[in-house]
Amino acid sequence: MRLVLDTNVFIAAFVARGVCHDLLEHCERSHHVVGSEFILGELESKLLQKFKVPPEKAAAAVALVRSHMELVQPAALDGPVCRDPDDDWVLATALAGGCECIITGDKDLLALGTFAGIRILPPGSFWTYESARRGLT
Repeated sequence: MRLVLDTNVFIAAFVARGVCHDLLEHCERSHHVVGSEFILGELESKLLQKFKVPPEKAAAAVALVRSHMELVQPAALDGPVCRDPDDDWVLATALAGGCECIITGDKDLLALGTFAGIRILPPGSFWTYESARRGLT
């Protein structure tokens, strides 16, 4: 399945072992992760500014993520969808990549539920969604 992992999922995967870390490893092995320069830039910026990760480690994290994703060039949406314009770029990335779902911890995105036929799921719900999609539940 083609999917977008939002910046907050990558950050959670890097800063702690847990659901997001396991999810990232699973998605890299079993699915087609799609991203954009916007998501990579946001990841690096947050690692540097919010988490005070040294620049060389932040760059290495971004390079690792980049090596495991297909980069697409999203076009701006016709109009604002979310309160936060950055969230619209996540939606646009999923559209440009022909994705089936977005996995995020962002409450504004999660409140949408779906966008243009793209499911928006919290990390902990992806396993159930994946199983149901495969007809296992």
